[in-house]
Formats: sequence, structure tokens, C-alpha cells
Amino acid sequence: MTTKAAPESPPRHLDAAELRRRCAATIDTYGPGYFDDRPWLRQAFLDIPREHFVPDRYWSTARREDRFPVLDRTERPHAWLKRIYRPLAPLITQIALGEIRPEDGPTDCGDFTSSVSCPAAVVGMLHHLNPRPGERILEIGTGSGYNSALLAHRIGAASLVTVDIDAALAARAESRLAQLGMTPTVVTGDGEQGYEQAAPFDGILSTAAVREIPQAWLHQVRPGGVIVTPVDTPFNCDGLCRLVCDGQGNATGRMVGGLDFMKVRGQRERRPYSELGWPLWSDYHVTAGPAGQRIRTP
Repeated sequence: MTTKAAPESPPRHLDAAELRRRCAATIDTYGPGYFDDRPWLRQAFLDIPREHFVPDRYWSTARREDRFPVLDRTERPHAWLKRIYRPLAPLITQIALGEIRPEDGPTDCGDFTSSVSCPAAVVGMLHHLNPRPGERILEIGTGSGYNSALLAHRIGAASLVTVDIDAALAARAESRLAQLGMTPTVVTGDGEQGYEQAAPFDGILSTAAVREIPQAWLHQVRPGGVIVTPVDTPFNCDGLCRLVCDGQGNATGRMVGGLDFMKVRGQRERRPYSELGWPLWSDYHVTAGPAGQRIRTP
């Protein structure tokens, strides 16, 4: 039996636009990247109402009694809205591919399969993609549609294709985007296959992590185009990878940060890191001395 929290008294005043401004100001304290040298990104963040894309119920990752609590817009509107604008707080919208529902209440299951990514992660990824107005972008993982809205604000909805494997999520996102006057191409399909019908793209942004960069992505980006995606690492987190493509199915780049993302459904199964191109532990060379410590690979 689940005991529901008593409904909150309506707050005297809780302004979402002010929460967005405060959130942006906090993200500014995180160091280089994010909004730096990206005035378009700051404006998009301030203009797009993140709460418009968030379901009325979602799970918080802040455990209570070893369970993930549900924040319900009807019962706790103040808490529901405030958490949406916490810079490092992801909002879990699906667990175990929908087998566990938010209306079922708190759960101890950590099999997260869809979320609204935390604001800092969203901003960081868009910073590294840095699309120009009118560029053609493929987004992998439509999810709530919030990230799609930020992209459409920058490049124009007509230049955006966004793909999600979950038909219900794609349909809801499409509806939410349309309510803001944004009509990108929303596709239900396997994001690992990209979207060849509209290729080549100027860039691909994946909001789900991969263990191996899909070949389809490499072949669907123009020469000089960019792929930004979280990549699974041996370090108990994902690395944000930025690759530049040559238009011939090859790409090179580097890791630009660390984060945690859910895996694309076709790559949820673990694989040996040696199969994925990662160095062995013995390949890491360590030097230490008065000048400090350095760790590198050949």
C-alpha cells in the first residue's frame, strides 16, 4: 500500500521564467563550455518552457527510503516545477520500458529507459554541437521533445529530423512541439539506423549513449559535419564524444566531458571493452614527480 503525500498548498507565486533565469545563472558557474560563446543557446534556454515538455508525473532520482519518489504536478505543483529547473536533476519519465508506471508510485527499480535530461547536460551537448541556423540536424532520441525544441529554436523546425524508437514518446513529443508552433520531422524508428531518407546531415546529436558509434551515422553526415553522442566507457560513466566526419564513413574526435545517459535499446547489452577499441589497463602509462602526475596512453 502506498501512502500519498498531502497535497501542497498552492504557492503564492512561482514563476517558471524566473526559475529558468536562475538555472542558467547556476550553470554559468560550472566553468568553460555550456553557454560560453553561445548566445543563441542561452536565448533558446530562456525562451523554451522546459516544463511544457515534462509529464504531470515523473520520478526523482533523489531516493527516499531507498525508493525513487514520484513528483505529481497535481499533488505537489511547487516541488514538481522547482525540480524541473535544478541544473543537475534528470527527470525519469519511463522505467523498464513502461512496465512500471508513474501512477504506481515510488519504486526501487533503477532500470531507467527514458528521461528529460538535466539542464546542464542538455546545454553542454548543444554547446559542442553548435549548429548554425538552417543546418540540417538529425536528433537520435526525441524523448520528451524538449531538446528538439531547443534545436528547432536555433536551426528552424524544417531543418530538424528527430527519431525515437518509442511510438508513444514520439507522438507525445510531436504534439507538444506543435503546441509551440514547431513542426520538425518526427520519426518513430531505430535511431541506430539514422534517417537515410533525409541524409546527408550537417550534424547528429544523440540523447542516448552508445557503446559503439553506429555505422549508419558515419555515412549520413556530410564531410566536416559533427556527431555528438555519449559513449560508454570503462570508467563507470559515459563520455561525451565529439566527432568530425569525412563523408566517407570515417570520423575522428575526442571526449569533451563526462556524464551518464541511458543506452540506445540495441546496445544495452554489455560488451568487452577490448572489442570496442578501448585500451587495456596495462596500456595506461603513469608518471609522477615534483611536477605532478600524468596519465596517458601511447
